[in-house]
Amino acid sequence: MTRPDPADPFGTAALREGILAAWSSSPTRLREDAATEADHVRAGYRDRVLTELAQNAADAAARAGVPGELRVWFADGRLHVANIGEPLDEGGVHALTALRSSNKTGAGSTVGRFGVGFTAVLSVSDDIEVRSRTGSLHFSAERTRAVLAERNLPEPESGVPALRLVWPTETPPATGSDTEVVLTLRPGVDPIALLDAFRSEAHDILLELPGLHTLVVADDEFTRHRRELDSGLREVRIGDRTWWEFTGVSARWLVPVVGGRVDPIRSDVLRAPTRSDEELSLPAIVVADVAMQPDRRRVLPGAHVENVARGYARFVAALPAEQRLDLVPLPGFARSEVDGRIREAILDELAAGAWLPAADGSADLVPDRAVALPGLTDELADVLDEVVPGLVIPELCGPRHASALSAVGVHRLGLARLAELLSGHERDPKWWNRLYEALTPLVVVDAVAAEELASLPVPLSDGRTVTGPRTAVLATQLQDLGPVSMPWVRLVHPDAAHPLLARLGAGTVTVEDLLADPALVAAVEDTDPDDLHQEGDLPAGELADVVLRLVPLVSPAAVPRELGALLLPDTHGDLVPADELLLPGAPLAEVLVEDAPFGTVDPSVVDRYGADALRAIGVGWGFTVLRAELPTGPDHDLPDEHLWWERLDDDPEVLVAVRDLDLVDDRRWSRALTLLAAEPATAEAIADPAGYTAWYLRTRASLDGRPLGHYRFADDTLFEGLLDPCTHPDASAFRSALAGTRIDDIELAQTLLHRLADDNRSPGPAAIVAAHDALAAAFSSGGLDPESVTLPNGVRSLSGVVVDAADALVPDRPWFAAAIPHDRLVTGGRGTAHALADVLDIAVASAVVDAEPVEHGRSSTWEREPAAVLAGIVAGVPPPRGVLALHDRLVVRCSGALTGEVEVPWWVDAAGTVHSTPIGLAAALTALATPDVRTEP
Repeated sequence: MTRPDPADPFGTAALREGILAAWSSSPTRLREDAATEADHVRAGYRDRVLTELAQNAADAAARAGVPGELRVWFADGRLHVANIGEPLDEGGVHALTALRSSNKTGAGSTVGRFGVGFTAVLSVSDDIEVRSRTGSLHFSAERTRAVLAERNLPEPESGVPALRLVWPTETPPATGSDTEVVLTLRPGVDPIALLDAFRSEAHDILLELPGLHTLVVADDEFTRHRRELDSGLREVRIGDRTWWEFTGVSARWLVPVVGGRVDPIRSDVLRAPTRSDEELSLPAIVVADVAMQPDRRRVLPGAHVENVARGYARFVAALPAEQRLDLVPLPGFARSEVDGRIREAILDELAAGAWLPAADGSADLVPDRAVALPGLTDELADVLDEVVPGLVIPELCGPRHASALSAVGVHRLGLARLAELLSGHERDPKWWNRLYEALTPLVVVDAVAAEELASLPVPLSDGRTVTGPRTAVLATQLQDLGPVSMPWVRLVHPDAAHPLLARLGAGTVTVEDLLADPALVAAVEDTDPDDLHQEGDLPAGELADVVLRLVPLVSPAAVPRELGALLLPDTHGDLVPADELLLPGAPLAEVLVEDAPFGTVDPSVVDRYGADALRAIGVGWGFTVLRAELPTGPDHDLPDEHLWWERLDDDPEVLVAVRDLDLVDDRRWSRALTLLAAEPATAEAIADPAGYTAWYLRTRASLDGRPLGHYRFADDTLFEGLLDPCTHPDASAFRSALAGTRIDDIELAQTLLHRLADDNRSPGPAAIVAAHDALAAAFSSGGLDPESVTLPNGVRSLSGVVVDAADALVPDRPWFAAAIPHDRLVTGGRGTAHALADVLDIAVASAVVDAEPVEHGRSSTWEREPAAVLAGIVAGVPPPRGVLALHDRLVVRCSGALTGEVEVPWWVDAAGTVHSTPIGLAAALTALATPDVRTEP
């Protein structure tokens, strides 16, 4: 075997001669070589200087079994690219000089199949050196052009083929390198821009070429660090940038990671292994083993690019659960035919694989068996665990992922469909409450959601489950009531009640509304007395139980009186309406008649529900009070109510009345009045003088055998001496039921008439006048019928003496009052003379007495008399016009029922002339100022 020449270890001289001989024998071959090389530079390997040199460096490192390292720098007008690894060998030299061959065909080759990529250096240089530990080479367009001239070979129009002829050189590679490529840059090539372009490619080259570990561009070093993750991914880090990498059957996949979360790319190209011109729209970088055309720009026709997708589902499954949908290719136009085929293959791979994380934490789901509920939360997923199988985690159910879910065929479950799925499910009311709480955020952010949930099931308090919140009502006061059945209303179960239901259309009711519901009243009225609870411990069945549990939640005044018909057991075991029962030991029982229609409620009912609840529905303790808003007539089952109603001018706004007063034993009214005064509700009722209760007590109650209305309050002196004071200790509480200023009933009128004629009583003048005034008003108004009373023989005069009615006179004209003796004078208030005379059947003075002044007096007028003017000022009335007859002493002569002469202070004669003494002027002026004084006092 011939030993190589140390000055030309690779036999470049023989290579040159062989090529030149071929060119000389066939000028066409020269032109073809020149054109092919020019095509590679202009098309296939444009802008790939660093890529192609990096591939060679990665191959050399792989063959040497060392981490690849590539250094690039610019010095002395030349670009230096040095690497470590297997040095240049003879096969490599042949590959460099041959446009159609490559030494990258053996098992030691790691990337690519063709060695023609070295022609990329010609895009920046016509003078190239390849320096290696085993020998160095020199390629030069200038030297090639000189050789062609020496051999009389024409220079092709496309230029000389600079990489066909090679010469040996003795320059070794840079220290620390195994191979160095030195490029003398062509004029016009900017080295700074070139190095900047290399820096921008550094990350891609290190990702694409696993054999290359470090790339140094000038002073910038880029080193790839790889770390295996527990998930099956590898973390790839270059500087401050990070990717997650997964190796599939036919490709490696990389996705950028920012802050621990994948950052899908928007567009890229197929890398096989370096960048091609096949544009992709995939969310991750793909470095694939795909058959490429010689220039590695395009995929070979017929290449099975679909194989690239194999294992993609495992790649996605290795990602954190909440990030997996980020790597699903979204619908859109493919950027190339290859892109469309790979995308379709990936979606098929994803559709068939189990990689969607399940909300219940079980194994990953296959898309066609998965369900996504938009707006799903952890709380909602927990509630729906057993109801909706196959739910994916909430993080993947948001609107951001809708397109990705659709792309892989995941069923999206709407709220309307969810409501349908929930129908027929039997769950504890608390489960429903949890569901409503979990659904609330969805309704708050989306108004349409409320309509979609219109058929959401709702559990009721009676155990039923109905469809749609709009058919049910909420009572939020019942949370602490416990299980309760309300068959008369579609009430949401207290344990299920939630504000969401109100937002979805459920009505809201208070406990007052529930108790006042006409359906409850009807149910109470329809209760069957034979409908006892099977265990015997619920009064009149469940209806009574729920009512008695609701009543404590409201004020007693809010409990409808109709609930008094609720049947409860008495001490004999019979069912009796509540308002016909008394509590054990009720003080009311002490004051009722012996045959009062009241029983005693079973003590066990009191123990179970409490006395307050029973009293609120009408079970008696003391007297009960009826309250009715806007009553319209006497239809409240009160004794003699119609008689009281007839006295009213207008209907009252509120009727407040004590019930069952007609059942009080007449001998026990004193104790009954004590009970009425002791309870605030009844005390309020009896305090209204115009109310029913005060009227009933005044006319029906009695003390010591006398009607209560025939007593006066101790401090009330109006009828003192005629009516006795009430000495009951609680008289102040029922003062309105005692005698007042008016006479309301015929019995009181009869009593006053008799006591006015009773010599054993000593009323004062004021009491006598007040009594006469009240009697006149009572009968003249039409309130009392004069024919209903029996008149005594005597009447009470102003002096207090009882006088025979035939001798009594009523001064119907004011000047007669001074002429009639006080022991015959009977009077009331001003304006009552004729009415009083009619009531007492006695005469008015003007009808039976004639009287005229004995003397004419001094004739004058009111305006001319100082004393008259001064009297007007004192009396507060202007002096009248007309004649005034003045007397020092005025005497009138009387005839008829009154005879003799009487001295009077003033008088009016038959002609209408006023006669007066100086002291009578003021009285005359005051009396004359009253209208119709001549005929009526």
